[in-house]
Amino acid sequence: MQFKRRLRPNANVDLVPMIDVVFQLVIFFMVSSTFIVTPGINLNLPESSSAEPIAMTRTVVSVVSENEVYLNRDRHTLSSLDAALRELGTETADGTTRSIVVEADGAVPYETMVRVLDVMRRNDFRGVNLRTREAPTD
Repeated sequence: MQFKRRLRPNANVDLVPMIDVVFQLVIFFMVSSTFIVTPGINLNLPESSSAEPIAMTRTVVSVVSENEVYLNRDRHTLSSLDAALRELGTETADGTTRSIVVEADGAVPYETMVRVLDVMRRNDFRGVNLRTREAPTD
């Protein structure tokens, strides 16, 4: 006579703890990683002791020289920047006023910055934030 075994070996792998650990690792790396806003554009931002954190927007103007101005990742001159900003418009899709972050190399002449800001003002951009580095405290 042959008897049936009541207890069968349980060979199932429980994946729930492994998924929890992997999920926690993904969250950790997302929170602790730094994001590069404009890769490939090396700027030596000027320092400011009274710098305040600014809310990053999707519209960033990077000024490298008079002939090299970037609107987000697109390279422009001052004359083509005027047309690109006009095409972009001052309002977002939800009707709020679009703000712009301007970042410029420390070696950019003051006259060039005034021209860039003048182009923005002609296109009705009023919420302009200047990006700087925080000066080291003594």
